[in-house]
Amino acid sequence: MEPTRPKLPSEAIELYNRFIHGAISRRAFMDGVQQFAIGGLAAATIIEALMPNYALGQQVSKTDDRIKATYETVPSPQGNGSIKGYLVRPVSADTREATAAKLPGILVVHENRGLNPHIEDIARRLALANFMAFAPDGLTSLGGFPGDDYKGGQLFNKVDRKKMGEDFVASAMWLKSRADCTGKIGATGFCYGGGVSNTLAVRLGADLAAAAPFYGAVPAKEDIPKVKGAILVHHGELDTRLAATWPAYDVALKAANVPHEGYIYPGAVHGFNCDATPERYNKAAADLAWQRTIDWFNKYVRV
Repeated sequence: MEPTRPKLPSEAIELYNRFIHGAISRRAFMDGVQQFAIGGLAAATIIEALMPNYALGQQVSKTDDRIKATYETVPSPQGNGSIKGYLVRPVSADTREATAAKLPGILVVHENRGLNPHIEDIARRLALANFMAFAPDGLTSLGGFPGDDYKGGQLFNKVDRKKMGEDFVASAMWLKSRADCTGKIGATGFCYGGGVSNTLAVRLGADLAAAAPFYGAVPAKEDIPKVKGAILVHHGELDTRLAATWPAYDVALKAANVPHEGYIYPGAVHGFNCDATPERYNKAAADLAWQRTIDWFNKYVRV
């Protein structure tokens, strides 16, 4: 039986969000946690409740016999030279006729910590929805995700952001050009990765059929007419800074005649989709956003 987790105040969750996004130091985070250590709840217990538990959040095992997964290295001459990523296909696709084995591709872009186990799990979930998913690691040039989110965040701040952006462009075009891809691709991502999904829609134009950014930054207003793929936006209601960007993005996408939808999920915080961080995870919002995302990709990316 899963142990009961303490119910933490929203301020504690916001403190974690600020810490993991680099707005405050580790020491400031630890000091801040102390103020919530009330009612016999130890600071160590609070920290444990806030930190990711990848085993708890895993939905599809790395050894699941329904998928075939490999780590691939993609050339990125305009970026950091190359970028490594996690490629996942459903095994069922490889048992069909060669022409039928082609699948639409989905690029999965991580948050500001690198390719952690949760993002790999997202790629596997997409494979079970009959897509070919590729999750690149923006930390490749510094050795890849270090196995710890805090350390990953520190490395993330050392990577040339412009070159890392080019690495994701290279990853998308590599996926699109693969012989086992239909040539139609989409992109999804979370926080930083949500912003990258929007940026890819600008950069790739008609080469990106659809994007489904989760709580991501929006493109500059003057760039939005370059978007040609269908855009599906997800924000948490309590993630007020990012949720507040939706109305203007909606207007700009409408003016550019871009097929789009956007949703603000009631009671959901930043990171609501991540079941590896239970204090942020909102199952109702995550399940609905995921189903909408799969439906969106089926509509716009599947040939």
